[in-house]
Amino acid sequence: MWKNWIPNGLSLGNLTFGFFSILVSSHAHAGSNIKSQQIFLVAGLLIMIAALFDGLDGPLARKLGVQSPLGEQLDSLGDLTTFGLAPGALIYQMYLSDLRIPLSFSVFPTFLPLGLAISAIFPICAAYRLARFNVTHDNKSFVGLPSPVAGLFIAFIPVTAYNDAPVPLPYALALFIAMAILMVSNVKYSKPQATLKPHFTIVRLIAFAALVGFLMYLLGWYWVIFFVVVLYIFSGLLAFFIHLLQRIRVG
Repeated sequence: MWKNWIPNGLSLGNLTFGFFSILVSSHAHAGSNIKSQQIFLVAGLLIMIAALFDGLDGPLARKLGVQSPLGEQLDSLGDLTTFGLAPGALIYQMYLSDLRIPLSFSVFPTFLPLGLAISAIFPICAAYRLARFNVTHDNKSFVGLPSPVAGLFIAFIPVTAYNDAPVPLPYALALFIAMAILMVSNVKYSKPQATLKPHFTIVRLIAFAALVGFLMYLLGWYWVIFFVVVLYIFSGLLAFFIHLLQRIRVG
């Protein structure tokens, strides 16, 4: 019985760090001052730490033979918090908190909180994506971009802003909405464990780990992880468009 709580504890760790990210984001305001950038950086890093917990709970549950409906629900709730709510809160505080439309026809001074509405798109799409995943299982692929990948991509926006240059609002907003749409799309993404497992050997694992370590030393850890995330996102899109072109030619 106690073995169940090893992966369940990791799922709860995922949820906890996602919640921490939301709290941290709430302490900053839109702008480019150094303090706000540091707060947003921490919020993004907390999402990345949560992703580490999320990446370990499932494989560990399978390794220990303690997969359960409770564990699946905890994993989904953690993912919704970390990769749905936290990125929405982060982008709202970074870019959208001052985005309002005054309502001049009202008796009292008021406004339409457009920023709130836009920021809600991400958690809504993440919730739908996770619910769809829970009721439709495919052993070889995901339908729609997995929410952890979408959330991680958004988490890199403050990391990039802190280490290089801030991402302008139009680009950040376009990326934010694009990730949300990809989550609820019918674009298929391969499951890394299903794709890589047949080719897995200890020698290849050591060689891959050495290569990743070298690249992290050379380029910085965040750029290497970011490249892997972007590569995964485009892999699904590329396969989708190739399949679409093939259907057009046949049709």
